[in-house]
Amino acid sequence: MKRKDTAPAKSDLSVRLGPLKLNNPVTVASGTFGYGSEYQDYLQIDQLGAVIVKGTTLEPRIGNLPPRIIETPSGMLNAIGLENPGIDVFLQQHLPWLREHQVSVILNIAGNTIDDYTRICSLTEGHQGIMAIELNISCPNVAKGGLQFGTDPDTVEQVVKAVKAVTSIPIIPKLSPNVTDIVQIAQAAKAGGADAISMINTLMGMAVDIKKRRPVLGNVFGGLSGPAIKPVALRMIYQVYKAVDIPILGGGGIMSTEDALEFIMVGATAISVGTGLFVNPLLPREIIDGLNQYMMENDLTSLEEIRGAAVL
Repeated sequence: MKRKDTAPAKSDLSVRLGPLKLNNPVTVASGTFGYGSEYQDYLQIDQLGAVIVKGTTLEPRIGNLPPRIIETPSGMLNAIGLENPGIDVFLQQHLPWLREHQVSVILNIAGNTIDDYTRICSLTEGHQGIMAIELNISCPNVAKGGLQFGTDPDTVEQVVKAVKAVTSIPIIPKLSPNVTDIVQIAQAAKAGGADAISMINTLMGMAVDIKKRRPVLGNVFGGLSGPAIKPVALRMIYQVYKAVDIPILGGGGIMSTEDALEFIMVGATAISVGTGLFVNPLLPREIIDGLNQYMMENDLTSLEEIRGAAVL
C-alpha cells in the first residue's frame, strides 16, 4: 500500500508584544534586513512575525567613512553610522511596498535630540502599515554633550515620554547593553510609557590592523553583534524580565531555533534575528519551522507555556 504523506499540523505561534499581535515571534533586526525587498528572493516576508526596518533619521545620512564592517571571532563589528535616505523617502518609497506584502512593520528611528525623535514620530501619523516604532536610543544626545540617550535613565524616560505624547503608535525603545545597570534603564523606559522593550543593541568594540598599526574601522569603534554577545543578551533579558513587567523583544546572536528558545525561556516574548541573516538568509524561516516542530513534540499550545521557564 502506498504511503500518503501528510503535512504535520501547525502549532499556534502567535504572540502579543504589548498591543501588537504577531503571527509568530520571529522578527528581523533593524539594519540587517534593509527594507525587506532586499530579501524577497530568499523569504516570503509576510511569513515573518514582523520586519524591523533599517534605522531611519529625520534627514538623510551618508554614514561613517569606510571600512565600516569587519568579521570578528564569533561575530562582526559594524560602524555603518545610520546611513539612510531619511523618513520622507521611507514613507513615500519603502512603506508602500511593505504594505503590499502585508507584513507587520516596526519602524526603527534614531536622532540626536529629543526633538528629532518627536518630529519623526509626528510625521508617521496617518501612514497605514507601521505597527510600532522602535527607538534606537544608542545615539549621541547632542544636547548633553554627546552622551548616549540610552545610558542615562532620566533621558531614556524623557525621550519615551516625549514620543508617546505625539503618536498613537506603540513605542518600543531598544536598550543599549553599554550600561552599568540594564534594569534601571528598563525601568526608566517603562516609566516613560514604553509598550515593550527591545534588547539588546550591539556592544561597543574595536579591532586593530597590526600591519598598518591602526584601528581597522574608519570610525575606530563599532558595534559588536553575533554569537559572541548572546550570553550577555540572555543575562540582561533574564534580569529585566524579573524586574519589569512589559514584553521584551529579545535579540543578540540568535543563530538557530535552540538559541531562540533560550531567549524565550529567559523571558522574551518575541525574538529578532540579525547578524545570522548574513550567514544564512533563510534563518528566520528555519526558526519558525523549528519552533513549530518543538511545540508539537512537546505538546505545547502556546509559547507562553515556556516563556520565562528558565527564570529562577
